[in-house]
Amino acid sequence: MSYRKVLIIRLSALGDVAMTIPIVYSVCRSCPDTTFVMLTQQAASQLFVQAPRNLQVVVADVKGRHKGFGGLYELAKEMRDLSIDAVADLHDVLRSKFLRTIFRWWGIRVAVIDKGRREKRRLTARRKCGELRPLRSSFERYGEVFTSLGFRFTADFDSLYGREKGDESLYSGLTAPKEPGEYWIGIAPFAKHKGKIYPLDRMERVVAKLSAEPKVKLFLFGSGEYERDILAVWKERYPHVVTLADKRHGFAVELALMSHLDVMVSMDSANMHLASLVAVPVVSVWGATHPYCGFLGWHQSADNVVQRPLDCRPCSIFGNKPCHRKDYACLDIAPEAIVGRVKSLRVSAEKR
Repeated sequence: MSYRKVLIIRLSALGDVAMTIPIVYSVCRSCPDTTFVMLTQQAASQLFVQAPRNLQVVVADVKGRHKGFGGLYELAKEMRDLSIDAVADLHDVLRSKFLRTIFRWWGIRVAVIDKGRREKRRLTARRKCGELRPLRSSFERYGEVFTSLGFRFTADFDSLYGREKGDESLYSGLTAPKEPGEYWIGIAPFAKHKGKIYPLDRMERVVAKLSAEPKVKLFLFGSGEYERDILAVWKERYPHVVTLADKRHGFAVELALMSHLDVMVSMDSANMHLASLVAVPVVSVWGATHPYCGFLGWHQSADNVVQRPLDCRPCSIFGNKPCHRKDYACLDIAPEAIVGRVKSLRVSAEKR
């Protein structure tokens, strides 16, 4: 079966929308005769850099004119007016369930992601049942939605910039061009939930140790007043440090800069996925969550995961549940473990 125009629904959150991009771009490029309409929220809409020509990004104003069931019904009519003839629901939450129900009433074919909620509940109950095994990745689950609609494609996404890197002129106001032999390290120390945030005093020690390395420049990623203030202190205390949290630079600038990094140090957070979109290796630090839940970044190596092998992990899929031990032992990781992994990647890169 062939389709003229397919609606893709993934409304939030930022990291999850970022994870759709390798699959969505691959499908678009494999099926040039079909137009794909990506329905998402305003902030996430800026992620679709150098999108395929047959991908159209549409913003859902779920806090404004598309709020509530009445607003969602108006949104559904707007999408129908675009001549949608199939729907790929990559979200499977209340909003997307309501939308897809309407589309089905109108005789439009719908395919829905299997999030594996039951499997994930078993995984987070491991301290009771002892079961720890890797689940299908979110990328596989997204791909299955398109194959169930009849699309055949190869997931061959490399980077938002193909085999190139982002435009250096976009971030020229932030830093001078990379010098020969200079090693650029990104550090994104924050996440949405406490169970995913490496203790900031320890992360500062990581910053201190890495900034002392020869020919290294550090780039600190964050947003909001709280994060901005912490990163500003680190910038003042340590040499060769640039903070991007001083103001909103926008995804075009930050992604272009990220593409020139040699490595990113990140939590299990959106920044892991943003770095993955520009083909940068990520040393990812995991606490309450676990890569086996299926959220490791696109083409990221499990060798670069830093975590503690505790029987209580993972206790949460998203890191939003309070620690039942009360001590967040999962985040009791020596800064040297993170620094050592970064150094190892640098040595490997220099040997190539």
